[in-house]
Amino acid sequence: MFALVTGASSGMGVHYATQLACDYHYDLLLVSNQAQELHEVATRLAADYHITAIDYCADLSDQNAAEQLFDFTKQQQIEVDVLINNAGILIFRELAQTPMPKLQTLLMLHMVTLTKLCKLFGEEMCQRRHGYILNMSSMTAWMTMPGIQCYNASKAYVLNFSKALWYEYKRYGVHVLVVTPGTINTPLFDLPDKMRRLLLAVGISMQPETLVRRALKKLFRSWKKRSMPGSWNYIIVPIISHLPDWFVFAAMKRLPQFRN
Repeated sequence: MFALVTGASSGMGVHYATQLACDYHYDLLLVSNQAQELHEVATRLAADYHITAIDYCADLSDQNAAEQLFDFTKQQQIEVDVLINNAGILIFRELAQTPMPKLQTLLMLHMVTLTKLCKLFGEEMCQRRHGYILNMSSMTAWMTMPGIQCYNASKAYVLNFSKALWYEYKRYGVHVLVVTPGTINTPLFDLPDKMRRLLLAVGISMQPETLVRRALKKLFRSWKKRSMPGSWNYIIVPIISHLPDWFVFAAMKRLPQFRN
């Protein structure tokens, strides 16, 4: 049985792949658009944990990427038991200033390709009456935040889509889990080193390996539909969700993205 991990060449994708191989002894199908880095990860994990690790380089923002990946698994006779939809990007910019290709990449990655992969591989899992799907959302799914308007809206889609899919697939023995983390100490969040250390020290930020360990434990050992690791997030989300407009405008003035 294979675990398929998207965005597996860096960040949390590497940690998902590592823990699936080390702790759960899955063979791996690793997907990313970074060919060299992906191949290095696959080679290392195969040697370290004595599993099969196949690297598949693809741009998952392409219209037909999901179908092509699914066809590849059919050609290679790869049976996917675990699907980790981890690939994504963060754009912090006003919509009017965002290049259209960048915008299209985000929307395709976070919504279209993710949905197609859940459909294609989920259908097979339902037929087998066994399987696991983990979709990465964000605690920003509950927030209206200028500058990341498409990121948080697309993550809200992932959250609600996954929760609905949990009901549909549960009766077939397939567990769908959506993970809604806060700040994670990965390159996706381009923060100064001092800020990274502060957020980690007070518990607002989390190391990626800690998040992945908790997420996989919930995926395999529970039937919960959502995981939001970090106790701070349960406090921060309601507060930020109800910030008054004047506060949001005042905060925007301090951000370089909104300085004219």
